[in-house]
Parts: sequence; C-alpha cells; structure tokens
Amino acid sequence: MSPAFTWAQILRVGLAQAALGTVVVLTTSTLNRVMAIELALPALLPGLLVALHHAVQLARPRWGFGSDRGGRRTPWIIGGMAILSLGGVGSAVATAAMAEHIVFGAALGVAAFTAIGVGVGACGTNLLAMLATHVGEGRRAAAATIVWVMMIAGFVVTTAAAGQLLDPFSLERLVMVCAGVSGIAFVVCVGAMWRLEPPSGARQPAAHATGCFSAALADIWSDRSVRRFTLFVFASMLAYSTQDLILEPFAGVVFVMTPGETTSLSGLQNGGVLAGMVTVALATGLFGETPGGLLKSWIVAGCLASSAALAVIAFGGAAGDGFPIRAACFALGFANGAFATAAIGSMMGLAGQGDPRTRGVRMGLWGAAQAIGFALGGLMGALLADILRTALGSPGDAYAIVFGIDAALFLACALVALRLDGRRADAPAETLITDPALSSI
Repeated sequence: MSPAFTWAQILRVGLAQAALGTVVVLTTSTLNRVMAIELALPALLPGLLVALHHAVQLARPRWGFGSDRGGRRTPWIIGGMAILSLGGVGSAVATAAMAEHIVFGAALGVAAFTAIGVGVGACGTNLLAMLATHVGEGRRAAAATIVWVMMIAGFVVTTAAAGQLLDPFSLERLVMVCAGVSGIAFVVCVGAMWRLEPPSGARQPAAHATGCFSAALADIWSDRSVRRFTLFVFASMLAYSTQDLILEPFAGVVFVMTPGETTSLSGLQNGGVLAGMVTVALATGLFGETPGGLLKSWIVAGCLASSAALAVIAFGGAAGDGFPIRAACFALGFANGAFATAAIGSMMGLAGQGDPRTRGVRMGLWGAAQAIGFALGGLMGALLADILRTALGSPGDAYAIVFGIDAALFLACALVALRLDGRRADAPAETLITDPALSSI
C-alpha cells in the first residue's frame, strides 16, 4: 500500500479541481448569458448545449472504471483537463460565431460542449477517486471539503477577474478571456498533478480492478445505500441547476446589468457558496469525528434555506428596481454551500466503503447522477423561462415563476434528505440509510 496523502498533497488535488472549475464556470454562466441577452437567442439554445455537456457525463462510471483497471488516475485527469480546456476555447469561439451564422455557430457549440463534458467527466471523476484512494479514512470528508472549497474559490476569483476584463464587452474580448482562462487552468492542473500520484508499481496488484465494467457497476448498484444516496444526488442537483442557467439572464433583463456585472454577480453567489461551505465544515467538525445525524441536519437546513432564498429572488423578479439582488444571490449561494458540504461529507463516507478496486466506478456513478440532474434542471429552467416570457409578455414575472418552482424543488429535496439515516458518515455503508419506505429503491 502506498502512503496516504499529506495535507499539502490534498491541497494540490484541490488546486487541480479549482482549475477545472474555472473553465466550467465561464461556459455555464457567462456564455449562457451572452447567448440569451447580447445575441438575443432563445434561452433553450444554451440550455440544450449545457444539457449536452452533462449528458455526455453519463459515461463517468466507465471513465472511473478505466482508471480503476489501469491503476493510475493522473493520465485521465490531465487528459480530461486538456480536452476541457480545448472545449472552453471552442465554446467561446462558437458563441462569437453565432452572431454571424447561427447554424455554424450552434454546430461548433455542440462539438465544444461535448468536449467540455468529456473533459469534466474524465478529470473530475478521477480527482475524487484519487482522494478516496490515497486519503486516510479519518480525513476523507475533510479532504473533499477542502477540494470543493478550493474549487468554489476558483469560481469566485475567475468570475471576479473575468467580470472586470469583459467590460467594455465585445465578442472578441470574450474569446480572449475564455482562451486565457482555459490555458492558465491547464497549466495549473498539470503543475498540481506533477509526480503527485505514486507510481503504479508502488501499489499491490490486487488494488487494480479486474473483470468487466458491467459486472463492477452491477455489484455497486446492488448496495442499497449507494442507490439511495444516488437518488438524493440526482434530486438535489436537479433543484440546484434549475436556477443555474437563468440567474445571469434574469439579472441582465430585470436589473439591466452588463455582462461584466452579471459575471461579477455570479462571483458573489459563488462567494456565498464558499462562505456556506466553510461555515458548515467548521460547525460540523469535518476535520474530526463527524456524526452522520449532524450532517443530515445541515443537508436538510441547507435545502430549506435554498428554497427560502429562491422564493425571495422570485419576489425580486416581480419587484424589479430597488430589490437587493446581490444580497439575495449571496444568501442563495450560502444555502447551496451549506447543503453541498454536508452532502460531500456523507459521500466521502460512502466512498470509503465497499471494494477499494471499484472506487472510480462508485464516484463515476454519483457523478453521472449529478450530470443527469444538472442536465434536466438546466434545460427545464431555460425552457420554462422561454415559454413563460412568451406567454406572459413580462420577463420579471416569467423568471419569478421559474424561481418559485425551483423553491418547491428544494423543499422536495429536504424531504428526501430527511430519509437519510442520521448515523456517522463513516458507518458501514449498509447502515447509512435504514428508512423502510425506501427499501425498494
């Protein structure tokens, strides 16, 4: 067995995750807003493109299995980051091309967002699998929290800097900013991964996956705790992503914000996520022994607070000028960060259970559930916004209804979370969830 990662090595994994996030945040927020507002395209178009990049990630379990079988995560991480960076540049070029030729630009967008999905899936899945493999049991939840906090910090820094660089806005400037961010992110990821993972020869052959992918996936899916947690991941990501693609267009239309201002608003929201994650990590003692019941309480509280924040934003859509949109977005981010951190702690507890040779598949399964939830939620939010704007003739009212629906979704997520058993996050997997009402899931 290779030695467990030190805290410094965990921080390097977090740096790679932050690099991944910097590319994704521009493609799923800023480019979405530019298509919907500056280019006056239907919100469904960026919704479909973002949904495509999530749909591609249904292959996450297969990519995790590939690294399980090969015994090395680093090639998958760096290769995925290279594809993601190319996709980030390509998506900006595609957006600019749509201004002149919508069909050509959309076709290029399909290719670029497919590359983004492949890159995020291959890189992100194996970063988490690397943590689960090389971090000691007592540190897994804390390590995952650190990595997520660093990723959100990357969101904040990127959106704040990009917000300044994008004004005065032009499509040429958009391409330059996205290309610069993608190039820097790739270099940072390669530097973070350089000689981080022990050579495969330093580990026992038994640590490598054997057999076929379908058998490994079937074995993991037979675990009730895995199935039930997968349900929660899907439900919470569906709710989280419903507002993701419409928040910047909403601010641009209702509050007449520029692309730079709405990108900065996204950065403020991510700052709230960061604050929420750090607060919950400290409050629950994720750096020590964390009771599973305490994690469940924070998951439920975070979902309820997210619902309340979205209800307030829905009111803001009808209120218009004078509404404190920045404070509301920060509150929404804080609530999202709270439930996400507690869910991450539970996830890493489950990740440490079962056959260590299939951790990549296990992480890939939850990543696929997240991708499905994100794809459906983003598409649903964009489609509803388009339909309601046409039907009502009032953008503010249309967005208010969509945010209200999203608030109801988060209430449903809180109900799902209540069925998660309040045990330690590192308890045996089969005891994590014991509600008989879910025994058939």
